[in-house]
Amino acid sequence: MSKKAEDQNQELVVRILRALEGLEFGSVQIVVHDSQVIQIDRTEKHRFPLEKAQAKTGNTTRIS
Repeated sequence: MSKKAEDQNQELVVRILRALEGLEFGSVQIVVHDSQVIQIDRTEKHRFPLEKAQAKTGNTTRIS
């Protein structure tokens, strides 16, 4: 493998690691065409905790 090809491969590894950096929920997709990486997609999902209906409306149920 030539020095140029090694440098390109190292750059791809760096870009993939950068795409994974800080990702909590989501995916990284690597697209390959003719044995060459042509695209790296990062899809990040943000999840927010749901409040229960009672806490949201302020309703409470008392059992006597």
